[in-house]
Amino acid sequence: MTFGILLAVLGSAFLHALWNALIKTGTSRLGAMVILSLGEVPIGLAVAAFCPLPAPEVWKWVLMAGCAHFFYKSFLTYAYEHGDLSRVYPIARGSAPLIVAVMGPVLALLWPSAMPADALTLHEYAGIFVLGLGILLMAQGIFSHGEDRKMLPYALGSACATASYTMLDGHGARVAGDAIAYVAWVFVADGLFFSIGMITWRGLDVLPRNRKAWGTGLLAAAASYGAYGVSVWAMTKAPIAVVAAVRETSILFAVLIGWLAFGERMTKGKALAAAVIVSGVVLTRL
Repeated sequence: MTFGILLAVLGSAFLHALWNALIKTGTSRLGAMVILSLGEVPIGLAVAAFCPLPAPEVWKWVLMAGCAHFFYKSFLTYAYEHGDLSRVYPIARGSAPLIVAVMGPVLALLWPSAMPADALTLHEYAGIFVLGLGILLMAQGIFSHGEDRKMLPYALGSACATASYTMLDGHGARVAGDAIAYVAWVFVADGLFFSIGMITWRGLDVLPRNRKAWGTGLLAAAASYGAYGVSVWAMTKAPIAVVAAVRETSILFAVLIGWLAFGERMTKGKALAAAVIVSGVVLTRL
């Protein structure tokens, strides 16, 4: 990986942490997430306009990924309602590769035609152990520091949804043969499903009425697509495993943003847990 690509991937990691941080700002996390979702639709359509239409067999993967993203955003939104960015993000982000690593072989046995089996190496097993340890350390901090325990099931629910769309996207992009077009249409489906679903459930009152909230939400949408786009581009220029591992520095960016921008409490335990989670992710992805 060249130095330029390394900087690009680090930028992608920062953008991913940034859009999560933007969702935390303002009085309505749900409203911000709806605005982000509405912003995803034109972005996805603009990118898709320059790509050929996916083959018919690709659309079921787009729709399934869109559904998984709906649950991902729902759980993540409520996790941020109850917990700090520097606590929620590492658990939600770090648990996802752990779930993928554990459930991938199981799904390969149950659904071999769709989920090809990937043999785990010794360092990947070590990474799973380290990941689990880091997540336990981060979760333990919720109880020892009197934080709202409601955020934990929501953060873990977000991780399960992330693991689901990760496995769906991995196969969907291969079926599509064009990762850029596939991601663009997933953005459209994701944005429509979440925004329509929330407006139907909560009514138009879910939409913030001030310009700042709309500006923040649309900026988050752009940062979200930038994070995806840069990482996909980098994977065409450098080894995928290395790109994926470097991108997990987003966990450290989120912890730093929570501490420096939001004034969240930074304890030695939280910092250690975040570092352990990043180490475990890197081990599973190298």
